[in-house]
Amino acid sequence: MTPPTEQLLAALQWRYATKSFDPERTIEPATWQALEQALVLTASSYGLQPWKFLVITDPALRAELRPHSWNQSQITDCSHLVVLLSQRTITPGDADRLIACTATTRGLDPAALDGYRQMIQVDLIEGPRSAIVGEWAARQVYIALGNLLSSAALLGVDTCAIEGFSPADYDRILGLEDGDYRSCVVCACGHRSSEDRYASLAKVRYATADLIEHR
Repeated sequence: MTPPTEQLLAALQWRYATKSFDPERTIEPATWQALEQALVLTASSYGLQPWKFLVITDPALRAELRPHSWNQSQITDCSHLVVLLSQRTITPGDADRLIACTATTRGLDPAALDGYRQMIQVDLIEGPRSAIVGEWAARQVYIALGNLLSSAALLGVDTCAIEGFSPADYDRILGLEDGDYRSCVVCACGHRSSEDRYASLAKVRYATADLIEHR
């Protein structure tokens, strides 16, 4: 199940923030299904999964979003556009949902998970972090984004994470303004254009010794 180290590092060296996608190339359905499952399998604090992922392939909708994305061509030219949404808040119902799902999946009595539910209650729902729970949820979404970027690289799919967009306009266009979720970050997925000059540029990273310490 573990890919060779050379394969992993080669994939991460290969990936870059794709600036120009080939609009004529689409991601194979089986590959895309695997990437969707990679999103679903992303780790999250408490296992709460405070997110949803909107996969947008409708050309008209993407054309509407592009002016609110700094007019970046990736929005309309990529194969699959993913808008990663974060929950606005965490409620007792969210805790109950997780406990019920866990009990069903693992064949447990929900009462056996009362202590775990109480941890969520006193931390995210009633505790100090409840005041910044929207920020907490956004950080969880970035774990999913990182997982998508790395998984896509392993499957030979190009990506570009995009923060250059207007979340308020995305929420309006996507009908999220009054919902439980809001636009957090965007990721364009597809295949690079042969004319994208950024594909051949050397990857810029600080030296390992500058970033990693062993104690």
